[in-house]
Amino acid sequence: MNRTEKQELVAELHALFTEKSSVVVTQYKGLTVKEVEALRSKVREAGAGFKVTKNRLTRLALADTKFAGLADLFTGPTAICFADDPVAAAKATAEFAKTNDKLIILGGSMGDGKVLGVEGVKALATLPSLDELRASLIAMIQTPATRIAGVTQAPAGQLARVFKAYADKSEAA
Repeated sequence: MNRTEKQELVAELHALFTEKSSVVVTQYKGLTVKEVEALRSKVREAGAGFKVTKNRLTRLALADTKFAGLADLFTGPTAICFADDPVAAAKATAEFAKTNDKLIILGGSMGDGKVLGVEGVKALATLPSLDELRASLIAMIQTPATRIAGVTQAPAGQLARVFKAYADKSEAA
């Protein structure tokens, strides 16, 4: 990798760290290419991204970003999982790490400057994602509206049936 390629990679990573709302740092030592592809696929499904990084260049890219506190975690064969959703990256990596002990979670951050340890990332992974929270909120809002509509329509329907019964009765007579 020549100097300009390294500068481009640092700039790309810096932009990534500036834009994303959560980053999880992992070690992938021992994972086969097929396992890494499966991990990338699972991460993509969760709406996140996975990137193998060069430690020295990543530390340079972390400077002056909200994830600067993660710099100490970049030793050995590391990769990052990143997402706009604060929970997606943690959830995807934690789920994969449950089934494959070669992926080791080192830590992460939600962009507030606070570095989360392994347990913090795992706790974050148990929280519902933003989409799940939105869906449950919409369901809670819609349920009373559905009930109100049913209650207001019921008397009108009963009146209509009574009027129809009278009309049928008077036609028969």
